[in-house]
Amino acid sequence: MKLAGSTISIYRLPYPRPVRWKDTVEEGGLFALLRIVAEDGSEGVAEGPIKPTWTGTVPRALAAAIDDMLLPALSDTNIDDPTAVAKRLASFPENTLAKGLIDNACWDLKARVDGKPLWQLLGGQAEVALSWTVTRAPPQEMAREAADMVERYGFGTLKIKGGQSFEIDARALAEIRAAVGTSVRLYVDANAAFSIEQGREYAKLIADAGGTHAEDPCELAPDAWFEQTQRESPIPWVVDSRCQTLRDAKLFLARGAKALGIKPTRVGASMALDVAHLADRAGARSNVGLHAESALGSLAATHVASAFPRHSDTLPAETSFFLAYADQILHETPGIADCRIKLDDSPGLAHRIDPAKLARYRV
Repeated sequence: MKLAGSTISIYRLPYPRPVRWKDTVEEGGLFALLRIVAEDGSEGVAEGPIKPTWTGTVPRALAAAIDDMLLPALSDTNIDDPTAVAKRLASFPENTLAKGLIDNACWDLKARVDGKPLWQLLGGQAEVALSWTVTRAPPQEMAREAADMVERYGFGTLKIKGGQSFEIDARALAEIRAAVGTSVRLYVDANAAFSIEQGREYAKLIADAGGTHAEDPCELAPDAWFEQTQRESPIPWVVDSRCQTLRDAKLFLARGAKALGIKPTRVGASMALDVAHLADRAGARSNVGLHAESALGSLAATHVASAFPRHSDTLPAETSFFLAYADQILHETPGIADCRIKLDDSPGLAHRIDPAKLARYRV
């Protein structure tokens, strides 16, 4: 099927309270919704969060890349063939989010055309285990949030956003552990807040506090320092921000990486699955990482996560953050019970979008 049309909608969903990331404090999340239409009228949709320091783009630049460069290049490509689409888009450098949106929209279209849910199309499982991400705040507030989310949704794994300081992070880990007990797994993402010299010491701090993984404790590169440090570390390091392509994954795995985080909402389902299977063949673990998606983007990413190789020590998917928003653009928000989300059998996601809600939050 050939492309017959497309639209891009920009919308903002509010948080009930400000959320603190490494480099900003947000009152809400800004998103791009790409809708593609095939010549028979079939639709595919994809969502991408727009955070300039995360994705390197803004709405007008993203729209220009999609409308003026990438979609025109698909004029002779069957858009219900994501493999062919990914191959064509690979000839363009950069523009990771734009290419990821198109890739995801084409997978959603294929699910619709084939009459199968994406998890089934990808050979995944209907139920996917999730973790909850506790964002930066004073340690007592982080502990209260952690305990509340564990009680309400049964999360057995918590990702802690660190990087506030060694002292504050150590207090946060101690207070969260006291609040949720010893049965809940904790790991820490510092978003490269610390220097190379501090990286090893910070990973040891996490390990000493009972944490199982250190994600991006400092800026990581696939070099001799990383290889030696990971080999000597008491816990695996999760490579996230510097792993956005198959080439990145190959380089880190060659240096002994034990865990990779990959975001389908950022890089596309095709790239994410390629990285996951490459890591598995190398004996490493991979999980779908947080990209602050709404319920729409979270559902799409969870379908992809369902097809990731799973092992007993694999981290759960981080696609639960939609719970942090005050509202959604879907008719119905997916439910989480006992830390798991159950994906249904309906093909595609376009029918889940509530036009009135989308109009309400469009900017």
